[in-house]
Amino acid sequence: MKIRFYAHASFLLEGDGVRVVTDPYRPGKRGAFFDPIHEPADLVVRSSASDAFHSDPSHVHGSPAVIDALRIPKEGQRFRDLELKGYPAWERIRWLPLLVGRLPRRYAMYTLTFPGENLRLLHGGDMGGPFAPEVVAELAGTIDVLFAITGGIHTIELDDLDEVIRQIRPRIVIPMHYHSPRGRLKTILPVTAFTGRYPADSVVRVGGPDVEITRESLPETMKIYVLEQCR
Repeated sequence: MKIRFYAHASFLLEGDGVRVVTDPYRPGKRGAFFDPIHEPADLVVRSSASDAFHSDPSHVHGSPAVIDALRIPKEGQRFRDLELKGYPAWERIRWLPLLVGRLPRRYAMYTLTFPGENLRLLHGGDMGGPFAPEVVAELAGTIDVLFAITGGIHTIELDDLDEVIRQIRPRIVIPMHYHSPRGRLKTILPVTAFTGRYPADSVVRVGGPDVEITRESLPETMKIYVLEQCR
């Protein structure tokens, strides 16, 4: 499986003959400030249908199908051979003056299972707190790659994220949704706020936006792969 980090929470996942883009942001000055994706995909999966940082497929080429993770049936959904399942989540609001009176938005985390690759991935969407016990029970020991929100503000606290990682035991964690000098969100935490909580030998700086993962290449102990955004 090939993984490419575009920006924020948006990745290209390529496996089983399917190209999937996760959580595409609204590009440019009217959105997240990041550059458009302008690459083809077969499927876009988004954790929100309205958040400008997670929901805009307009700059993904190839007329992809779009799946809203909040609308995935409880039993799951298929796209070709790909298996998807959604888990409702809420953002976390710090009641700054600008946000007084606004309720937290509803999102969804989602798993993507690529049976031909024998890999299961969990995308954190815009989750705002610890996993519910029933979600932990379902996911524990089944996740190969966790795309983890590490920016803190309005989303899961890093202490809670550490506990989620301990509970579900992913083989690889790929940080996302953290501060970027290119992005609009200036107050969220840098990726080092997360990676600095773990032993140095567990953090792999890939040195680019792309990584290839197979069942055979999964590490025996959990590793954090830090990708460089390409948009």
